[in-house]
Amino acid sequence: MAATRRTRVLSVLAATSLALVTAAPAAAQPAGSTEPSSPPSAAEEQGLATPPPLPPDFPTPADSGEPDRAYTPKTQCVASKGSTAPLEHKPWGQDLLRFEDVSDFATGKGQKVAVIDTGVSPHNYFQNRLEGGGDYVIKADNGLKDCDGHGTEVAGIIAANPQDETIGFRGIAPDAGIVSIRQSSANYEFKDPDTNTSVSAGNLGTLAQAIVRAANTPGVTVINMSVDSCRPASFGPIADPERQVQAALRYAVEERNVVPVASAGNLPEGDCKQQNSPDPKNPTWLVIPPWFSDYVLSVAAMTEDGSVAEFSITGPWVSVAAPGTDIISLDPANPAGLANQTVDEKGNAQPIQGTSFAAPYVAGLAALVRQRFPELNAKQVMDRIKATSSHPAAAGGHDNLVGYGMINPIAALTAFIPAEENIEPDAAVDVPFEMPPPYERNWTPMQVAMIGSGGGVGILLLTLFVVHTVKRNRRDEEEQPRSRM
Repeated sequence: MAATRRTRVLSVLAATSLALVTAAPAAAQPAGSTEPSSPPSAAEEQGLATPPPLPPDFPTPADSGEPDRAYTPKTQCVASKGSTAPLEHKPWGQDLLRFEDVSDFATGKGQKVAVIDTGVSPHNYFQNRLEGGGDYVIKADNGLKDCDGHGTEVAGIIAANPQDETIGFRGIAPDAGIVSIRQSSANYEFKDPDTNTSVSAGNLGTLAQAIVRAANTPGVTVINMSVDSCRPASFGPIADPERQVQAALRYAVEERNVVPVASAGNLPEGDCKQQNSPDPKNPTWLVIPPWFSDYVLSVAAMTEDGSVAEFSITGPWVSVAAPGTDIISLDPANPAGLANQTVDEKGNAQPIQGTSFAAPYVAGLAALVRQRFPELNAKQVMDRIKATSSHPAAAGGHDNLVGYGMINPIAALTAFIPAEENIEPDAAVDVPFEMPPPYERNWTPMQVAMIGSGGGVGILLLTLFVVHTVKRNRRDEEEQPRSRM
């Protein structure tokens, strides 16, 4: 099994991609404009914790199914390290989330998870459960070539199944199908001959199209997006490319009944170089797609000791958290191997980590919930996952760091949720707080007892004194010499 891989592990959508849109409606605001296209909502006046709602007539983005420009290879594709070593430990996330027990309730059978990423390369551990769903980088590859290595690792966390008991690693939903849609790649670029500049493959326009494509793919019930665009909140409330992503997510949830899952974002990413503001009403950075929390589960990364990973971007839109460090997954360059390290551009080996790898745990869990509770719609599945997570000690059980907390797959698959049975939540009851009257203790019995006890002790001491005196007098008389006659 390959112990390392060579790749540029973070494939992100740069904030400058806000201008790279292919299907903008005529009435919408211009790309990159900082002026809102509708009056500010109350949320906008307070800050940017939530985006303004979509206008009712805002159209779902049209899916061209084509790359938005002619991309060519920029760097060589990912390759396995020459030497290999056995991986002696399972991923810590498997034990924490109790994968072995989870399989007693659901395995993801009958569910398909669309992975919008850098593509997914065929691997033995997918068996015949991997299919191409489209490609916005090189159309002919149909999503089944992962030059970056990122998407294959993400898909492995969702649905890898070695079917070999001697191999400890497996995905959280080992019987789920994977539909790969390649939407981005840091290893491909477009060179503009007029400006002599280049851009990597992937932008918000193709992301919106990929979401629509995934939602329209037969059998897809969950979407995983481990790609993000992060930009300063000072750029303005919402731009048209972002609104298209919002519209695509709304379409997936409300019209196609699909659960979207996205990574919360990593530092540094795009234009985001520092951690977000702790003020939930006024974030410093906005991360897309997580910002649209009404229509997506966004996932923060946790470490093995239960802390939030330092690189995990916080924000009021974070939904839940999942393991995101010391990752083991599929080797994208070896169809029979695993990987636990990546090699950066300088040749330094590093552990695989990121919110990109926390999101597929949640996407896989969503597939399990959809199998076990087929009657639940997409919103209810999202609510169930949030309701059964390990809530932080914060108001409403939610904070900017981990959302509603670390996911709990066993609880998500077994808990009783009253709202799902149309049971109204308990109404708040105004119970007046009244202090009880002061307790007037009767000290008379205690006083009598103390006086009696004191008298008894006094009599006992007097008796002992008299007895002692009498004995001493008798002893003195016996010791006195008798006079002789």
